[in-house]
Amino acid sequence: MWKLPSTVARGFDTVTRLSGVLPVGMRTAAELLIGASRQGARAGPVGTGGRPDRDPAPAEAVSFVEGRLDGSAATTLAYRRQGTGEPVVLLHGIGQDLHAWDLVVPLIAAEREVIVLDLPGFGRSPDLPDGTPRDLPTMVAALEAVFTTLGVRRPHVVGHSLGGLIALRLAQAGLARSVTALAPAGFWNEVERRYAFAVLTTARHLARLPDTVVERMAGTAVGRAALTGTLYGRADSCEPDTLVACLHALRQSVAFQATLRAGRAPDLFTGTIPDIPVTIAWGTCDRILPDRQAARVTAVIPHARLVQLPGCGHVPMNDAPDQVARLIVRSTAAGHATRAGEPRGRRATCAS
Repeated sequence: MWKLPSTVARGFDTVTRLSGVLPVGMRTAAELLIGASRQGARAGPVGTGGRPDRDPAPAEAVSFVEGRLDGSAATTLAYRRQGTGEPVVLLHGIGQDLHAWDLVVPLIAAEREVIVLDLPGFGRSPDLPDGTPRDLPTMVAALEAVFTTLGVRRPHVVGHSLGGLIALRLAQAGLARSVTALAPAGFWNEVERRYAFAVLTTARHLARLPDTVVERMAGTAVGRAALTGTLYGRADSCEPDTLVACLHALRQSVAFQATLRAGRAPDLFTGTIPDIPVTIAWGTCDRILPDRQAARVTAVIPHARLVQLPGCGHVPMNDAPDQVARLIVRSTAAGHATRAGEPRGRRATCAS
């Protein structure tokens, strides 16, 4: 009798152990995926007459840039560069890659030069060199070196989640002309951190299911709603192919566990930011990093402008790419300035 692969079994075990804290959508995804995997098992295991996983996608057209950290060690990042205008660097979140911005880039490339990166150990970027500390100062130094190699000095930086925290640290180091941070990580309390890491770890286990199982789930409205309920504010906002690609990126993230471990450090952001424009944007339906954390950001960065993204979940680039693109163009405009005390948007109810 065919057995579930060990990684899949661990994912289901994780969901069971965390059933008391995980959202209903994630638990439902696990239950539906168990059923789908059992249906797939009847066709036989991979490699013994059953339907195999998809072949890896062909190599895509990305470039690679190297930046030296300390004169000897170097980091290499995959990137894409397009558009005209002032340079804007886009940084993705944990378990993502540069494709997280695919729906946004075409909307801003007519007005900005867009540089979208795979962070070390994500997407097609190799991990940090052996022995290199995985901490925020190292990441800031690596990106500073990459910016130098790319010939961009103090670009506008836009980051999501992990990328948002890195963007704020880049601004703190004087390496950004402006910062737009979408649900930046690191402004949690301990309970919120444990919850977010539990959800992300479970998603990582589920991402290791065979592609045929994920594709079967992604092809149904109920399956998409279950799989995306934790990430997205609108269950129908993620196309099946996009969902499969997102889970594949999560599965292939070699730096995932090490990044989570680094995220346990206290005081990931302290102090303030020099007088440059800072925009903090948060989805009102974020189920991983609740939008109440935004108040903690503006408490330490008083001049930051806070923008609510009504109906958006943790990945607003997928929920509302037009809105995110307009936000980026506006927040990176020449002469843009934030004002302390600017009126906040009215809180919206979550979309069903």
